[in-house]
Amino acid sequence: MKLAESFAMVALNAQRSLELTMAKKVALRCMAAAVILELHLEGGLQNQVAQMRLKQDTTGGSPEGTYRRTVLVPLAGGKRDLNQELPWWLHKVSRLSAGKLVRFERSMAASLEKRGLLEEIPHLLGCDLYFHSAGVSINEYRSHVEEYARITEFLRADVLEDGTMTDQSVCMLWLLRESGCMHDLFSRNELDQVTRKMVSLMQSRPLAKTLYPLRIRRGFEIAVKQLLQFKKRAVSTQAGSGVNFLFPILERSQAIFIDTEAMLPGPEARLRDVLTRLESKGHRVKVLSRGQVPNLKIDNLVYEAIPHAVYGRVPIHGVRLLPKHLA
Repeated sequence: MKLAESFAMVALNAQRSLELTMAKKVALRCMAAAVILELHLEGGLQNQVAQMRLKQDTTGGSPEGTYRRTVLVPLAGGKRDLNQELPWWLHKVSRLSAGKLVRFERSMAASLEKRGLLEEIPHLLGCDLYFHSAGVSINEYRSHVEEYARITEFLRADVLEDGTMTDQSVCMLWLLRESGCMHDLFSRNELDQVTRKMVSLMQSRPLAKTLYPLRIRRGFEIAVKQLLQFKKRAVSTQAGSGVNFLFPILERSQAIFIDTEAMLPGPEARLRDVLTRLESKGHRVKVLSRGQVPNLKIDNLVYEAIPHAVYGRVPIHGVRLLPKHLA
């Protein structure tokens, strides 16, 4: 599988499919950058033969032309000399408009869906008490579970184990950093090791030396992402359990509350109700551990089901799902 397709399966997974959220906008910009890096790894930005193929891609001359065209035509259209350095291309990608990013998303998603690697399902947020009771319907992307595991496990092994990393993994690390997806693959403890690996790569690999200093996120996107990260950290504390309701315009999917039928359910009854709700919405759930705080793999991500209660006129008991690295 090519770089852009592999990264798209990571970046689009669990993103809302019908809305251009700030998180998805950042992901799409990095997916477009992955197309440029994919061409760079194939020599498409260096030699004359590859230059001819690059021009063919802008007119549909290759199997990958479908999703490549939506990136290359806006960047290279009308420019005779395409023999530009990698930073030039990535800088151009960072300036793509929202409309062009959406067209690219549709092209890439259609390509992956056609091969059975991506599908649309009800968003996990639809399991939340307030969305479920109101009948609100939201859709999200789900990457093929086995293929997603293959991509992420290979990358984790390539990064965390000793040995020479592939150029594709070098690029994937940068894309994960720029898209904010690093936490989806690595734990907090592992991030220190990842940082050391990136520093080492900058000193020993020309590709990393060129790529890693580059930033393609825009200032406003960074500011919003930092606010989201602050909100997520606050949600994981008792004092911040209601902070999601202070930011209704931002994504609430990081602290989903699922109510249970019984007032004070035991661990097994609580887990049973949670599984029933999730599976009724079409999610694939695997119980990794049981007990007071079970670990659940929901589709491609791992969550902790933390006992919680919402207090109003009548207390409502249930669990709050938090991604494992935020819990």
